[in-house]
Parts: sequence; C-alpha cells; structure tokens
Amino acid sequence: MGQKVKSFWKHVKDYRILLLMLLPGIAYIILFAYVPMGGIVLAFKNFRYADGIFGSPWTGFENFKFLLLTGNLWNLTRNTLLYNLAFIATGLFSQVLLAIILSEVRGRLFKRVAQSSIFLPHFISWVVVAAIMYNIFNFEKGVFNNLVRQFDGTPVNLYTNPSYWPIVMVFIRIWKTVGYGSVIFLAAIAGIDQEMYEAADIDGASIWQKIVRITLPSLIPTIIIVMLLNLGQVFRGDFGQFYQLIGNNALLLPTTDIIDTYVFRALMSSSDIGMGAAAGLYQSVLCFISILIANTAVKKIQPDYSLF
Repeated sequence: MGQKVKSFWKHVKDYRILLLMLLPGIAYIILFAYVPMGGIVLAFKNFRYADGIFGSPWTGFENFKFLLLTGNLWNLTRNTLLYNLAFIATGLFSQVLLAIILSEVRGRLFKRVAQSSIFLPHFISWVVVAAIMYNIFNFEKGVFNNLVRQFDGTPVNLYTNPSYWPIVMVFIRIWKTVGYGSVIFLAAIAGIDQEMYEAADIDGASIWQKIVRITLPSLIPTIIIVMLLNLGQVFRGDFGQFYQLIGNNALLLPTTDIIDTYVFRALMSSSDIGMGAAAGLYQSVLCFISILIANTAVKKIQPDYSLF
C-alpha cells in the first residue's frame, strides 16, 4: 500500500505541469456541473426567496403535476426526442460528408474559402436567423413568395402551416451547424495514417474505394463518440432555435413545441422556480437513461468504442 502511495505522488511530481494545465478544466466542471446538482432539491420544494433553497418547505411531487396534468407531456417529450434524433442523424451524416469532401479537395484557396463560408453560420445568432427567415418566407412581403407570385404560383404561408416546420427546423439546423461540426471529422481524417492511402494508390484504388475502405472505417470511433455525447442531450431541445424561430405562434406549437419552450412559457406566467426545476430533472433523467442504453448497445457491438 505504501509503495502505491509513493508511486502515485511520484507520478504527480513528474507530471505536475500537465496536471496544473488540467486545473482550469476541472474547476469549470466542478463549478458548473457538480455544484449546481444541489439545486435538484428545488424540484421537490416550494421555493421561497426568503427561506432559500434548503430552507424552503418540501412539497413532494407537487411540482411535477404541471407537466402531467396538462396532458401535453407525451407530445412535448415526443417532439423533443424526434427533433433531436433527426438533428443527430442528419447532422452526423452531413458533417462526415462535408469533411470527406473538403479533405479530397486539392485547391487550397477554394478549400479555405469553402471552409470559411460553411463555418460562418455557426456565429450567427438565432435571433438573426429568425429575422432572415421571416424576411424570406413572410406571406405578404417575403422574397420567396414574391418570386412565386412573379411566376403565377400559389404563395406559401409558412407561419400558419405546422406540417412544414419539422423539415424547416432540420434544414436550418444543418445549415447552421454543419461547418462547425465537420471540424472534428476533418481533424480525425487528418490523423489517419497516410501510408494506407499510399498503399491504396499503388494497388490502383479509386477515390471512392479509398473513402469506403479507409476513411469511413477510420472515422467510426469518432462518429460513435460524437453520437453518444449528443445522445446525452437528446431530451434537451435548443431553446434558442425553437423559441426564436417559432416564438408564441400557437398555430405551429403542435409540431414545434418542446419541453424547454413549454416550461419557459409556463414560468413566464407563474414564475414558479420549482416547476422549472422539476422539468429540468425530468429531462436529465431521460437523458441519463438514453445515454446508458446507447452506451450499453455500443459496448455489446464494439466494446472499444464505448464511453465507459
């Protein structure tokens, strides 16, 4: 036992610089991930500012009733889950595809311009995206409908037809995130042993064969890790995207309302912090279960690619 302790402190001394570099990241995780866990108790309390978090009276499961009694819980959970699964699937596909295409481009100038152009939407606020969309698809003065009228077509009122919005939301999500997400896969492609490509060239392999036989198999570990990390948030919607694009438009809520936006509107009318904490805990439990299921499935298929 004493030998193990000495060995531990020897490793700490040998790698003290690297460990010091880890401290900011560790402090960030503790402050913003572990310390806030104490606030979970708010989901079971009637919070009063004068009494504080731990002094407020317990209410049991009363705060969860607003989710259950409205009758919207299933619809909200379904919308949140399906949107996020669509975002993950289409996002991974488009990011991997873009990374492969950019890695095969030989022109440096074109490659840099293309990367910058595709990466730019990541920095555009959802408020700005919502304004751009409204000016394009507005029924009376939007650019799209004006062009449709010019060709004697029938204008489309996007903001009164909820059936269009699942496709619109997925498309907008891809447009905004594909450039940023592809950086991870570009880095993974850059790390592939180039000798494999050289050997494939000697054997007369085409570009398509090299992609299928070398690039894609080498990207599988990265794809699985990114997928598992995304699944950890599969029951948490992007509030900025959904609220800025949809707002309080009641006509679109049947197909676009998610847990986050519903809770926000409920809190705006009641200001009950306990209800918000209850919804957050509900989402966290579902996210935890989903990532456990996904990680277990990956572990059974390929243990080396699992998170834990």
